Amino acid sequence: MNDTTVKRFYDNGLWSLSMVRVAVRKGIITKTQFKKITGKTF
Repeated sequence: MNDTTVKRFYDNGLWSLSMVRVAVRKGIITKTQFKKITGKTF
């Protein structure tokens, strides 16, 4: 899994904001990628 997959899941409503936060905590994506995907700061 990578940031492209996370973004697609988030944009399609398959993942919530909190699920994307978990991806950051687990090291799947970075805080910078989180901001790019969600538009919010981590």
